Amino acid sequence: MKYFLYSILALVCYTTSAQHSLQGHIINAETQEPVAFANVYFPQLEKGTLSDETGQFSINNLPGGTHKLICSFLGFETVSLNITLPYTEELTITLLPSVVEMEEIILSTPFHQLQSENVMKVEHAKVADLKAGGALTLNEGLEQIAGVSAISTGQGIGKPVIRGLSANRVLVYTQGVRLENQQFGDEHGLGISDAGVESVEVIKGPASLLYGSDALGGVLYINPEKFAPENSQTATGSFDYFTNNHGIKTSLGYKSSGENFKFLFRGSTEAFSDYNTKDYRVTNSRFKSEDFKAGMAFQNTHFKTELRYNLNASRMGIPEEIGLQSLAKTPLLPYQNIHNHVLSSKSIVFFNNSSLDINLGLTYNDRKEFEEHHHDEHEEEEEEHEEEEHEEDPSEPALFMKLKTFNYDAKYHLPKTDKIETIVGLQGMVQENKNYGEELLIPDARINDIGALITSHIHFKTTDLQLGLRYDRRNITTAQLDKAFNSFNAAVGAKFNLFQSLTLRANIASGFRAPNLAELSSDGSHEGTGRYEIGNANLTNEQNLQLDLALEYRNRHIEIFVNGFYNAVDNYIYLQPNGEVINNDPVFLYTQNNATLFGGEAGIHIHPHPLDWLHIESSFETVTGKQGSNPLPLIPANSLTNTFRTEFNTKWLNRGYTFVKLQSVFKQTRVSAFETPTEGYHLLSAGFGGSFSVNKMELAFTLSATNLLDKTYIAHLSRLKPEGIFNSGRNINLGMSIKL
Repeated sequence: MKYFLYSILALVCYTTSAQHSLQGHIINAETQEPVAFANVYFPQLEKGTLSDETGQFSINNLPGGTHKLICSFLGFETVSLNITLPYTEELTITLLPSVVEMEEIILSTPFHQLQSENVMKVEHAKVADLKAGGALTLNEGLEQIAGVSAISTGQGIGKPVIRGLSANRVLVYTQGVRLENQQFGDEHGLGISDAGVESVEVIKGPASLLYGSDALGGVLYINPEKFAPENSQTATGSFDYFTNNHGIKTSLGYKSSGENFKFLFRGSTEAFSDYNTKDYRVTNSRFKSEDFKAGMAFQNTHFKTELRYNLNASRMGIPEEIGLQSLAKTPLLPYQNIHNHVLSSKSIVFFNNSSLDINLGLTYNDRKEFEEHHHDEHEEEEEEHEEEEHEEDPSEPALFMKLKTFNYDAKYHLPKTDKIETIVGLQGMVQENKNYGEELLIPDARINDIGALITSHIHFKTTDLQLGLRYDRRNITTAQLDKAFNSFNAAVGAKFNLFQSLTLRANIASGFRAPNLAELSSDGSHEGTGRYEIGNANLTNEQNLQLDLALEYRNRHIEIFVNGFYNAVDNYIYLQPNGEVINNDPVFLYTQNNATLFGGEAGIHIHPHPLDWLHIESSFETVTGKQGSNPLPLIPANSLTNTFRTEFNTKWLNRGYTFVKLQSVFKQTRVSAFETPTEGYHLLSAGFGGSFSVNKMELAFTLSATNLLDKTYIAHLSRLKPEGIFNSGRNINLGMSIKL
């Protein structure tokens, strides 16, 4: 063991011996004038700087090898360069003026490129922009992304749906590791606060090549806020108020960075009363949570590592029917009490022209569900005369599960050439589920995953090709069963620059999902869904093959995109009633059949020059899902979104904006045998905001209104639809933030 440690120490000492610097200047491609305060950044090294008043910049303590350099500034196209160090000359970067928003590095794909360079189409959205649109929670904000919907239980509980697939078919990553929180349940939400989250990325389609099982339908990749730049410190605070449910959200954070060490922490709280419709408040849709995030990092020339921790504690009411009206924020029975811990580390060792990434994660999900039958009849009679506050909780939860998961992910980036980048990797998971409550829905179990992959990106003059192969094995062990699942998967994609302004992306990929513990071995009442669920130990892998095509055209005045997909899923797992009743709940059995899903998104963005402040956007999305000739359940309705947006700067207001948005959701008549059609509706939203400076402080504000006309409607994916309970009515959000 000591010889191994000596070897690691010698490796670190060797790799830190060669340090390099990069100097350069940035100019406007049209005027040849210097561009001051542009951002120059090595994303994988997490080192960068700003250009000075003359456009000059310098970055020191860089390792040798080839690294991606990103240069960006508001009002210019983002530039991506591969720089081989040592670089002895002064680098000249020219930026072309553009009204299109600055591009970001996509972190959910392995080669960490700009979206314009990516072979896969990945949606990227800043959380600040989602919140500016009036989103109450992170899950609600995700619905603003084309192709993404949500299965919701009121406003506090929701889970993402990507092109008609959800639950264990959509993998969620946070802090660089997979999030495991009993996501098989319809009423189990994300358990993540948007405080301390910088952006989200969505891979729409099978990503089993990159992430293994459970990425059959896509990946939601949540990026935490970055550390402060070197030798700087920042303190921030924010406050949001929502009129509809008298919701309050607060957040305070501080971060500081030196040359080698960095740290940050953020605390946030939120509390919401029952949401209001035009006719009533939805009883027990209230929820409250506390969230804490912390991180520390160390970096030298050839090695960097970061450690992050997140605790989210929440109490979520589960609405069932309309009862007494109240503005209380403490949930009634039934409710969930959830503690979700995520501890993660990300480390990179840089060699001369290669690198080794090692990500480790430990997640701990403590889930308790309390139900009304834990109070005797006398207590229930007394509670009918109270304001439904339930100051005393039941002594014991009905359902009490603890899920512990250890994840590991190691990727070696082979030495780069001018044309080829290759990654080999090993990923895995060890998971343990235990029950402590009086009710048992799924048994105690242990799950072991391991997967190996290789993927390459090949660059040609006008074409980029990406391909890869992967093998996975999963073992699930309980007292009653011991099952193993295996799968080979492959993906190939290409990006064609057909003309200067026209790009075509074509991808075909296979994916798989091993049956989860609930599908294999459930035997009990799932109170949140009102079903008695019985698993099927004979279930086999879901296996799919999806074809994606994405066509994009952009020039100085207009952008147009058309995305289409066809997804064939073999052995699709679903629930089906058998007509029996146990414990007053209808019995549902897990079964399998082949399914297909197809559809896509299309949109246009007009930003006419020289009216660069004006943006007119329109997008349409559609999904169709079938099992043979029968529609799949929980398929989102077609929708059309039109937005009129302006952006401006004045002497006192920076990054000012206004918007008006009309979302038209069409009638959903393609429903399964156990669903009913849903009427269409139109929702009008509007808002404005911006920032200004006072004594070196940056103050920002947003004012937005959703469902401005107070429309009464029921979303097709609302779990409250069978009870005829409306979605939220008009809501006005006032947000304030300060940066020191």
